[in-house]
Amino acid sequence: MKRILSAAAALAVSCVLQQPAAIAAAPEVRVTPLTTEALPEYPGKEVQMIVVEYAPGGYDPVHRHDAHGFIYVLEGSIIMGVKGGKEVTLKPGDTFHEGPNDIHTVGRNASNTKPARFVVFLIKNQGAPILTPVK
Repeated sequence: MKRILSAAAALAVSCVLQQPAAIAAAPEVRVTPLTTEALPEYPGKEVQMIVVEYAPGGYDPVHRHDAHGFIYVLEGSIIMGVKGGKEVTLKPGDTFHEGPNDIHTVGRNASNTKPARFVVFLIKNQGAPILTPVK
């Protein structure tokens, strides 16, 4: 069952991360699902962990998670920001949190020459998408 959920999550993420033609030339962002686990103590909730890899110059489109998202940087340096907040530059060992009502306005590699990699831990509604693009 975990393999089916992981495969479905990977497919959903790859579909969501398809960028419009206007930004199709943007460097690749790779998302690797690690695990999805139900939280029986919190009916209807689950934890999903993913690894995100930004190529040099890579970035995410503006989006929201409708979840509590906790980021832990593994490699490189990334810039994160949510609507109404300050942009922060994170390096390995740094963390970042965004809440279920936050709009993730900035998510990008701080470097145009080196990759960046981080773990995202999401607490969300069961079966909900990892992210939803925002226009």
